[in-house]
Amino acid sequence: MHCLWCHSSFVPKTNWQYLFGITTKTYLCPQCSKRLEEIQGPLCDKCGRPFNHLEPQYRQENLCTDCVRWGDGPLTKNRSLYVYNDFLQEVISKWKFRGDAELSKLFTPQLKKLIKQLEPFDFIVPIPLSYERSYERGFNQAKLLTEGLQYPIVEALVKPINSTKQSKKTRSERLEQKELFHISSVDVTNKTILLVDDIYTTGATLYSAAKILKEHGAKKVFSVTVARG
Repeated sequence: MHCLWCHSSFVPKTNWQYLFGITTKTYLCPQCSKRLEEIQGPLCDKCGRPFNHLEPQYRQENLCTDCVRWGDGPLTKNRSLYVYNDFLQEVISKWKFRGDAELSKLFTPQLKKLIKQLEPFDFIVPIPLSYERSYERGFNQAKLLTEGLQYPIVEALVKPINSTKQSKKTRSERLEQKELFHISSVDVTNKTILLVDDIYTTGATLYSAAKILKEHGAKKVFSVTVARG
């Protein structure tokens, strides 16, 4: 196989679990895989923030202070795959902003394992891009992540035209912004929904999406992301 990041050739580790499809397929060579920092250890019960990367003053029992501030919000729980370190930042930048859509394959196998922590749910909703952003990139990175997750994909949310990029906003601007999304014509009444996005930073995007879904009758809303900032 060829590593999707460094393009070197490598032989996947094989054992009886790999042969019978119990372990997930890898698209990174061992050297590049080591540069991804998998989230492990004690976590914020709600957003999945790793406590081993957090100063004690930003934790209150089993929650981080961000989640304490959100209170009993519309998002039930988030889980993320990796810490948003320098290597992952470089990968996501190339994937999103330089149009290398193939890199989404790096994450889908591990996301399939991660969502088992949150099952069952009725369908997956990818966080949408605005029309302008989708046109610029040629794809929606969140939707690419959902492909192959073995759940129905429903585009229940729409992003308004001319909305400002989240990456261009400060932390306080993200937290203070108004509604980011509109509901589509999809009926979400009494549904349990999984949102999928690339990065969880302040939680503003996912909470805004969950709020709209709950206001239109969704029963519960969970989320998964590749990175936890």
